[in-house]
Amino acid sequence: MAVRFLSHELSDLCLGKPALRSLSITSTVAEALEVLKTSDDNSVSIWSCDHKAAGFCDGDGDYEDDCRCVGKVCMVDVICYLCKDEHLVSPWLALKEPVSVLLSKIPGLVLHVERSCSLLEAIDLILGGAQSLVVPIKTKLGNKRKQHQKTAPAVTLHKGREFCWLTQEDIIRFLLSSIGLFSPIPALSIDTLGIIGSEILTIEYHSPASAAIGAISRSLLDQTSVAVVDSEGTLIGEISPFTLACCDETVAAAIETLSSGDLMAYIDCGGPPEDLVRVVSTQLKERNLNGMLEHMTMSMSYAGFSSSSSDDESTGAPVSPLPRSLRHSRSMSYSARMVRRAEAIVCHPKSSLVAVMIQAISHRVNYVWVIEDDCSLVGIVTFSDMLKVFREHLEAIA
Repeated sequence: MAVRFLSHELSDLCLGKPALRSLSITSTVAEALEVLKTSDDNSVSIWSCDHKAAGFCDGDGDYEDDCRCVGKVCMVDVICYLCKDEHLVSPWLALKEPVSVLLSKIPGLVLHVERSCSLLEAIDLILGGAQSLVVPIKTKLGNKRKQHQKTAPAVTLHKGREFCWLTQEDIIRFLLSSIGLFSPIPALSIDTLGIIGSEILTIEYHSPASAAIGAISRSLLDQTSVAVVDSEGTLIGEISPFTLACCDETVAAAIETLSSGDLMAYIDCGGPPEDLVRVVSTQLKERNLNGMLEHMTMSMSYAGFSSSSSDDESTGAPVSPLPRSLRHSRSMSYSARMVRRAEAIVCHPKSSLVAVMIQAISHRVNYVWVIEDDCSLVGIVTFSDMLKVFREHLEAIA
């Protein structure tokens, strides 16, 4: 049974995975934002293509392209980008910049692999720092799909292939489906396994949310979150990239003007409370951040919000689609993401590994906070920590 499990290739994990939505590296931040707002995906892949690089034509008379995914962008990247002082002043100018300004400078976060890549190899790549693996999907493209590609170029084709993401969550889900193979490890507590991490990102409840911008960017990179605590270290909630990804870019205004505690209420599911919207608008006006105020006012107006402190005159700035946090006509998969709240997902040191795995997967996060009975924060358990445990066991049975 173990030998059979070790023989799995990434093609087994790709079954039913949707094809990546993509943009060219030459696209603008505004174009990436539009794709994020109008799709059910929380990220869009960014591609660099050297057209006619191969120097020959395929059977359809089209030149082959040397295309590679060079990264991915999500709404949190856009939000953190707009939190910079100069972008708060003129957000519409910031949105005209190339999407490359959003990409991380850290190499190896996105890696291309073949379908024949083994499960062990994939785990090693992820433990080595890769956030996402780009895997080709076998598809038979008919005329209908080719026609669709002409009108909706958000799906990347290369040599007749589409691609999908594989992430830590996908591998953890796959391991969970065969959890009995790893007995008795899944039944052991996370404390016993020694996988409770003590390096955590925190911010005090009453501190300005703007003080957490660096931590938010780091948590996106680490695929974790920022814990919101009181003065005694008690966990109150979190500012999570997984929650921010369900909002729209105007949350940058809230981060700049609200406390961390108020920001949790602002980004909670169901849309921002009107009283906090008014607070944000007033603060933006007092700080002369009229560019972001105008951008936020137009964005909110689609959802029926109004602000007595903002001007009603036309500004000539680009009109933004309806904020994601206020949309309702989305797919079932997106609706499942919409229920992500600012309330932290927690466990205890004596919780079993399998119980924590199920918690994280059911809430679509890559981590679970660890607390004591008095809610004092002990640490965090991540998918990466779990993968290290399973990798050691797989190496022993290989």
